[in-house]
Amino acid sequence: MNDLGGYTIDDLEVGMKASFSKTITDADIVLFAGVSGDHNAVHTNEAFAARTPFKGRIAHGMLSASIISAAIANRLPGPGSIYLGQNLRFVAPVRPGDTVSATVSVTRVQKDKGIAHLETVCTVHDSLVVITGDAVVKVPRSAGAS
Repeated sequence: MNDLGGYTIDDLEVGMKASFSKTITDADIVLFAGVSGDHNAVHTNEAFAARTPFKGRIAHGMLSASIISAAIANRLPGPGSIYLGQNLRFVAPVRPGDTVSATVSVTRVQKDKGIAHLETVCTVHDSLVVITGDAVVKVPRSAGAS
């Protein structure tokens, strides 16, 4: 562990896994629309969204994907890690009231470069996959390591 409570690059091994969950509320959707500027009616207008293939409002994809960021920052590798890249595939909608669980799994560790590769998956209702992808993160070294 590093002095922030996260893993160091030397702690990481392929197969390590961690999750973070958050329930997406109406307030989260409204606030995300305000912060991002994405006021697409499929997120903010129930009457409009009811006429779409989704048959109701859905959360912004990037709001749902932000739970992956929380899993990386808070769980694995944890505090001190730096996001370098993320690929995402949105495969099912997230609706207001859904609890999104993001699971990150170490798939490769480049100890010499201080970089970890992660598989990223978000689910709702315990098993419905809504987002898949992979991430690359910079991970702190042990204190005193070169």
